[in-house]
Amino acid sequence: MKLLSERRLSDYTSCMRVLGIDPALAGATGYGIVESDGRNCRSLEFGAVKARRPRAAKATADIPARLREIHSAIARLLEQHAPDAVAVESVFTALNMRTALKLAEVRGVVLLAAAERGIPVHSYSPREVKAAVAGYGNADKQQMQQMVRAMLGMRPEVVGLGSDAADALAVALCHIYSSKAQARIAAATAPTPASRNGAGNGRRAARIQSSR
Repeated sequence: MKLLSERRLSDYTSCMRVLGIDPALAGATGYGIVESDGRNCRSLEFGAVKARRPRAAKATADIPARLREIHSAIARLLEQHAPDAVAVESVFTALNMRTALKLAEVRGVVLLAAAERGIPVHSYSPREVKAAVAGYGNADKQQMQQMVRAMLGMRPEVVGLGSDAADALAVALCHIYSSKAQARIAAATAPTPASRNGAGNGRRAARIQSSR
């Protein structure tokens, strides 16, 4: 785990904090906490919940324990950082059925941990995440890591950013950018006081005309 605290939380006046999750059952489930002040983003913590290497005969029996381990890790992050939202990568539809079902199980415990604390969960496809962060829906792992480092202002000496953690941070960034875009659209399409008054005057004029 890496904790970046170059600026205090109190330095921000309007913050949005997101926990990004890159789910995996057999491999490592990446996670990353990203905070935005409306202009800049920074990482508060990132890492991966790595799977143990069970013997093949015990692999199936260890799945419940693995899911419990992931749930506990996510619950700790939610308790410690109190994010405004959880963003999780959706199951890639091109995966085979067995792999897709395993990922769905991991997503289930993530959703459970968030629901237990009343935190909303948002899902994004791998292509959506890559397009939002790298500007290209087919970006590779190296490109994603480079873009995540640049967007979060990570110094070269910051180590430990593996592909799982980078993907999780990218999911969090994707949600932040998506939320900003939706907010801009809502602000642009919201009726102004003048337009509301004009509409009200028009309705009153129509009522007066119809009563004559």
